[in-house]
Amino acid sequence: MLLKLLPQAVQQLRCLSSATTAVTRLHRSVYCRLYPTVVVQPDGSTINIRYHEPRKIIKLPLDLSTLTDAERRARLEARKPRKKVKIMEEVEDNFNAKKYMKYIKKK
Repeated sequence: MLLKLLPQAVQQLRCLSSATTAVTRLHRSVYCRLYPTVVVQPDGSTINIRYHEPRKIIKLPLDLSTLTDAERRARLEARKPRKKVKIMEEVEDNFNAKKYMKYIKKK
């Protein structure tokens, strides 16, 4: 009855459909269950644990202060974006259309 008294401009309808949804993770602060997750340690060893968020793999960070100078430089260089190599090919074009004129039928 109250909806009939309000003008149409004030009423708001929320029409949800499959076209209005988006693919994203659930925004929950607490999940109901624990999920199987793999933890990858800096040395490469793995541990299977139960984690409170649905994740597949958790990779622990590597401490750069424990590396040698050469390993540290190699790791930092691998983080930088690689430059794209442009390959320029020169195609020799010696096509002569007059050579093939005898195969074209005239109507």
